[in-house]
Amino acid sequence: MWLDNKGTHIKMINPINQTNNVKTSIFYINDYHGKSINMERTVTASNAFDARTKKQKDVDTFKLSSGDIMIGEDFKTNQLAVRFQKLIGIQASAVGNHEYDMQDKVGSILPLISYNLLSANVRINPRNHWHHMIKPSVIEERNGHKYGIIGTSPIDLFKRSKEGVIQKDIQVSKLQETIDDIQAEVDKLQAQGVNKIILLSHLGYTLETALAKQTQGIDVILGGHSHDLLFDVVEGKNLVYSKTGEPVIITQGGRDGKNFGILNLEFDENGVIKKVQNNIGYTRSFKRYAPAKYIFDKIFGVRETYGYVKSAPPALKYDLIEPNAHAYFITDCIRKNLNCDIAILPSSNIRGHFEPGKVDTRILADILPFQNKLYKMKYSEKDIVEATKKACKSFVNDANKPGIFYMAGIKYMVDTDGNLQSMSYVDRLGNEMPIDINEPRENKYYITVLNDYCAQGNDGFKNLNQPENIIEKYDFDATKCVQEVLQQSRDEVDIYDDGRIQIVPPKA
Repeated sequence: MWLDNKGTHIKMINPINQTNNVKTSIFYINDYHGKSINMERTVTASNAFDARTKKQKDVDTFKLSSGDIMIGEDFKTNQLAVRFQKLIGIQASAVGNHEYDMQDKVGSILPLISYNLLSANVRINPRNHWHHMIKPSVIEERNGHKYGIIGTSPIDLFKRSKEGVIQKDIQVSKLQETIDDIQAEVDKLQAQGVNKIILLSHLGYTLETALAKQTQGIDVILGGHSHDLLFDVVEGKNLVYSKTGEPVIITQGGRDGKNFGILNLEFDENGVIKKVQNNIGYTRSFKRYAPAKYIFDKIFGVRETYGYVKSAPPALKYDLIEPNAHAYFITDCIRKNLNCDIAILPSSNIRGHFEPGKVDTRILADILPFQNKLYKMKYSEKDIVEATKKACKSFVNDANKPGIFYMAGIKYMVDTDGNLQSMSYVDRLGNEMPIDINEPRENKYYITVLNDYCAQGNDGFKNLNQPENIIEKYDFDATKCVQEVLQQSRDEVDIYDDGRIQIVPPKA
């Protein structure tokens, strides 16, 4: 695992005796978002890591998570995420925004967690279940070497979570306060003789870089939240320097469990990194671990087959801003099943894709893991246009967030600068009617179905938060609509891109 001849060397101003150097290898994950099949593959990768490092007695090893392994409100999915982290031996995890998703049954999930949950920038009401579970930091010892591990939650937590007790019981520090919180924790650890410090961060790459430069004492930031995929070690990108001039390594492994990372380090006797190698692995390169699959199947229960897919395009490369035939199929199912004019599926809500073959319980859970309940709303044409324009800006936003809208009943054209160019409404008979995107009508209404997260105005879609225009709240998510449409279909389904979203170059 440790490859001296391929590691990136950091220039030593005053070289010291390398015989006292400490070698460390970290298997890290972030932002798996409940993707159980990729978890099964990751168990195989983790076992391979264990088999290699077991032979290297002089290497200190860790399994660490930067959060958002859980997702949504579904108890089974979150139970599975907890079991997964126990299976691979995670020692500590940051608490991401999706760890806070489950608010009603969180008291049943938290007792299942045996690894450390870390966040130094939250203040929690003692009556809340999270209060006794989260620590700011821990000290781990390997081969007589002490490591301090600190965690942090995202400062935009409440923009990424639905309304509920979380907003009442949990306070999150703002940026400068978070930097101060983390520095204070570093100082405490250093006072206890710890000179190797790892931050498990769910702040996002931009803030993680800023934090690295404005603090001292942090050696490694295992990051998350912004879903960046940081390969290798590049000075100025994921090798930066603290305010006292010491190297800080930043990692992130993308999203949805498509990747994991292995970070190899060598520290001198003062805890300063002298050599580093960052490897990104692909979970698709590993087979699903059969014992994990068996355990996960038992957690999910009986797998029901709903129908069959005859053909479907491959997975997307840029999940948040590409036309997506799989999402079109889901929105069509919503529209058909719930008898609405328009169905909206935010691109961040779909986390997988259909493949030719059967569609069963686990496959749908993998594609739609959030299980956000659906709302039927009465929106004006102006509401729809304004929200779509905001979503289109994802082309130029950091990390392409919040992502474009996939819709049934709407066709639109957007340029790569994130500008909506044209839009039309398509009724259920296929008749297409242009919409004036510059002067959309306020007195023209569409019965629209979307998830509760969007309907509550989250991700910046404040104009969609119209409780006075709720027609119906459903106690199920889009999964049920897909199930019923598949069950009603006598034939295998073809999933294809019908061109309802067109992406064009900017106008000259």
